[in-house]
Amino acid sequence: MIKPDFSQPVPDDLGTVHFVGIGGSGMSGIARILLGMGHKVTGSDLRDTSNVAALRELGAEIHIGHAAEHLGNPDTVVVTSALWPTNPEYVLAKERGIPVIHRSQALAYLTTKHRLVAVAGAHGKTTSTGMIITALLELGVSPSFVNGGVIAALGASSAAGKDDLFVIEADESDGSFLHYDTAIALITNVDPDHLDHYGSLEAFEAEFAKFAQGAKEFVAISADDPGAVRVTELLREKRVITFGRSESAKVCLTEVDASGAHVSFTVAVDGVRHSAELNIPGEHNAINAAGALAVLTGLGFEAGAALAEIATFAGTERRFELHGERRGVRVYDDFAHHPTEVSAALKAARAVVGDGKLITVFQPHLYSRTRLMHREFAEALSASDQVVVLDIYAAREDPEPGVTGVLVSDSFADQAQVHYVPNWDDAPAVAAGLAHDGDFIVTMGCGDVYRMVPDLLRALEK
Repeated sequence: MIKPDFSQPVPDDLGTVHFVGIGGSGMSGIARILLGMGHKVTGSDLRDTSNVAALRELGAEIHIGHAAEHLGNPDTVVVTSALWPTNPEYVLAKERGIPVIHRSQALAYLTTKHRLVAVAGAHGKTTSTGMIITALLELGVSPSFVNGGVIAALGASSAAGKDDLFVIEADESDGSFLHYDTAIALITNVDPDHLDHYGSLEAFEAEFAKFAQGAKEFVAISADDPGAVRVTELLREKRVITFGRSESAKVCLTEVDASGAHVSFTVAVDGVRHSAELNIPGEHNAINAAGALAVLTGLGFEAGAALAEIATFAGTERRFELHGERRGVRVYDDFAHHPTEVSAALKAARAVVGDGKLITVFQPHLYSRTRLMHREFAEALSASDQVVVLDIYAAREDPEPGVTGVLVSDSFADQAQVHYVPNWDDAPAVAAGLAHDGDFIVTMGCGDVYRMVPDLLRALEK
């Protein structure tokens, strides 16, 4: 992976912009807004995805595969930290002296002169951001936004609005969330992750404290998550709105019923109680809604009205998303890729499954995360009835000797519950063979495991 060079100044006018890896959720969102602003946008990606197709329809010129000749003659090149330093388009752009800026710098460029709401945290960012955007639109506000996933009701992950608010999902994985001029910060949690970048838990939490301290208006932050509580203790002279189950929370969550397909709950704000039922399952989504409500009440919206609009949120792509049913077996996909996320997602899934078996096809993400957390992954995944473990999606990392999906599968207490299937082509048949009428299969991970869904549906037909 490349290390972002934040010393590279962002041009006053980006001109023609080339995105290396344009199909990613964050990159495609930025590209969409630049197209709307009248910029010529080109790009490349490894696969012809739905994001790529949507951008092409808007006028972007996109090549599949990375090659020097795909660079063209742009004025600015946008990259992500997941890029390899040998990428031919990146190498050629540097050789030609074309300004190469990080994705976060391009996003900061777009948010200039706006009142920025930045959502950060190890989990829940995309859903919380989507809830805030959905509620603002329903409350009559026209915000600009760039989310990390497509908001189902809008069919888009980004848009340019007419009002001064700009809502973004801020990525903490490489420290780039510190480069925004944030007015309002929402921190969903500070669960340890990306320690390969930060080096220690203390450094990870210190970066979140810098992010929170930099928010000019206020910070909404979890009152339950231990890391978030430690970050809150580091803040000085900040307006802080806490949320969660803790009795000390200013937006206090109670009476959570996550036993079915829709989670219901009550929140108390300034001593007044308000109840809601979401269109999505899971206690974790009740907590996400409380965080979104903390932001909206902090912005001045009445709590009851804001909560009612949060409740209209219909989810985002790759968050327990139903893709089809064959011979009585439903196939879902979920983005969870950290043990805490996996545990929350499976707890929500279990409430929906009922009497059926829950079969999870899990793709570990990153060698470093798998090495550090394989036991935690096994414990979280054991909430499933059966688990198919794939090999690791490397993303930005080089392979580590001895680090494979076996680390996860061997960590299960009940070996009859887990099946390590290193060959991608074999996995659909294995998962389908475990399923019967009334069961659920969930593909899980933030790599490319979602691409297995059509193969699973075909395997079930056989």
